[in-house]
Amino acid sequence: MMLAPATLIASRRECLTALAGLLGGCAGTGFGQENAGLDPQIMARTLADGWKLPRLRSLLVLRGGEQQAAQVYHGGPALDQPVNIKSASKSVLSALVGIAIERGVLKGGDQPIMSVLADDAPPSPDPRLAEITVGHLLSMQSGLEPTSGPNYGAWVSSPNWVRDVLARPFVDRPGGANLYSTGSSHLLSAMLTRASGRSTHELMQQWLGTPLNIVIPPWTQDPQGIFMGGNNMQMSPLALARFGELYRLGGVIDGRQIVPAAWIAASWTPRSQSLFSGRDYGYAWFLGRARRHDLRFAWGYGGQMIYLVPALGLTVVMTSETDAPSDFNHLAALHSLLTDGIVPAAEAGA
Repeated sequence: MMLAPATLIASRRECLTALAGLLGGCAGTGFGQENAGLDPQIMARTLADGWKLPRLRSLLVLRGGEQQAAQVYHGGPALDQPVNIKSASKSVLSALVGIAIERGVLKGGDQPIMSVLADDAPPSPDPRLAEITVGHLLSMQSGLEPTSGPNYGAWVSSPNWVRDVLARPFVDRPGGANLYSTGSSHLLSAMLTRASGRSTHELMQQWLGTPLNIVIPPWTQDPQGIFMGGNNMQMSPLALARFGELYRLGGVIDGRQIVPAAWIAASWTPRSQSLFSGRDYGYAWFLGRARRHDLRFAWGYGGQMIYLVPALGLTVVMTSETDAPSDFNHLAALHSLLTDGIVPAAEAGA
C-alpha cells in the first residue's frame, strides 16, 4: 500500500488500517501506555513538553521499528501529509548518490565532479575545480563560496544554478573547511540527472520511494529543469520515519538492501565540522551524542529532523513551522526533547 499525498485519516480505526502496511501507528494518538518500548511516565511528560514549543508541528517515535508515540501539534498537518523538509533533503539525496554509485551511474566518492559537469564550467576555470569530488560536495568541503545564508537569494535568482555555483570564487581548498552550501548539493542533483539521463525526482521515486512504499512528490526545479539538490523536498513525517528506519537498519528494509551498508557507514564517518553548530558532519548527516549514545541526524531549516540512536533502536522524526525566521532556541528545545525525554524513556523502558 502506497500512501498518496492527499490521504487523510479520519478515525483511529481508519488510521490503523491505512498505516498498517507502513508503520502500524496512528497520527496524533499520543503515547500508548501498552507500549513497553518507552517508559510511559517519561514519555507522557515529553509529549506534554512538545505543546510548549509553538513552532513544533509533529513528533513521531519508533523503537525497534514499532511506533511508540505520535503527536500532531498546534494544528499541524496529519502525519501522512507531505511537508517541506528543507535541508533534511540533503540526507535523502545522499542516499540517492550511494545507490547511484552502487548501480554504476556515478563512480564513487572520489569521482571528480568535472567528469560530468565540465560543460558548465566558466571560461578559464580555476584549476581547483578539477580537484572537487563527489565526496567533497557531500561533506560540504568543495572550497567554493557557499550559496546558502546571505548568498541564497542571488543564487536561486540566477539563470543557471549549476553554472553560478561553479563560477563562485574559492574561499578554501577542496577538502578543507565545512562550507555549508545548498549549491554543493545541487551540483550532485545535476550530476545524477546528467549521468543517468533521468530526473532526480524520477530516480528518487524509483530507487527510494517505491522500495520504501512512500510517495515523494515533485519539488522545486532550477531554470534548466534540474530538481533542487538539498532543499525543498516534500515528505511526510511517516515517510521520513520510514527513511530513517532504512538507515537504522543498515540500508535493508522489508528484506531488501536498498542503500549499500558501506555507504551508510561512509556517510556516518566524520569528515568535517560544521562552522555554525560545531557538530561533526559526514556525507550529509550530522553526527553527535545523545547522552552516552551515538546520534546521527538529518537537519532541515526551522527544525525538520530525523534523529537516529541506533544503540537504543530509536528513530525519531520532528517537523516544525518552516516560514518563521531561524530560531536556535527552538532547535535546542528539539534536541532537549530527544536527549532529556525520549532517550531517557528508552533507557528506562523494557
